[in-house]
Amino acid sequence: MPASTVSPELARSVWKATEPLHSHVYFAPQRLDVYAAVGLEPKVMGYFASRSAPLGAVGPEAVAATFYNFNPELIASVIPQAWGVATPDAVVGARTATADLSLRALLGEEAIGSAELAEAAELARTAAEGAAHHAHGRPLFAGLTGLGWPKEPHLVLWHAVTLLREFRGDGHIAALLAARIGPLEALVTYAASGASSASGLRKSRGWPQAAWDAGVAATAERGLVDVAGPDGALSATDEGARLRAEVEARTDELARPAFEALGPDGCERLITLASPFTRTVREAGILPGTRKR
Repeated sequence: MPASTVSPELARSVWKATEPLHSHVYFAPQRLDVYAAVGLEPKVMGYFASRSAPLGAVGPEAVAATFYNFNPELIASVIPQAWGVATPDAVVGARTATADLSLRALLGEEAIGSAELAEAAELARTAAEGAAHHAHGRPLFAGLTGLGWPKEPHLVLWHAVTLLREFRGDGHIAALLAARIGPLEALVTYAASGASSASGLRKSRGWPQAAWDAGVAATAERGLVDVAGPDGALSATDEGARLRAEVEARTDELARPAFEALGPDGCERLITLASPFTRTVREAGILPGTRKR
């Protein structure tokens, strides 16, 4: 097989330019009514059920394994109960409906119908369909490949970017496992890098304080983080920063095959086309870290 001309760095740039077009669906206000209409508690149950539904009515163990850094007890509080009130197919439909309503509200009908969005959708779909040739060992991505493609361009774009995100995420878990970084260690080292607050990560992933403290202690004992002050502020050690950078670089490398079908020019074109839509989503203030004041 000839060497790819798409670099890991370019693969990362495409991810950064498109990620909010996927992740907005987890925070869209429209999800509250849509998930409630199919019987789901819309926040915690809605998140875990909607993201895992392409796998079928799996149990909490499978969801915890594929989501990796969430507290399994939090997952078990809503899975498999969710499948008793809504089938996976109904949940998949609810998430797609949420994406439709959210993107229409965020981007507006002019952007939804634009030639630029349609071209971005086709490029992203080409990448996602190319990624399907590398699905082994990527369960969340593989589950999504079993779904049919939407017809409207804005939903094609959303679905394609979702596929690419889960392709990357499955690879990230593989990189964490290879580096012997467990679920709590992954969160602790991420917080120590300064990328997100420790309290925000702990709460959003459902870890009680005692479990978090034990995870911090284990990560510090391994020499990956330093803990300072009465508030337990985290900072990465040289070894922790090196290992975290290695994981990120490996993640970029594992994501790269998804973009072989586009080549560098196609990747750059997708970045150019998607960036204005992504900027609009960010500026709406619904994503974490982008809240409007």
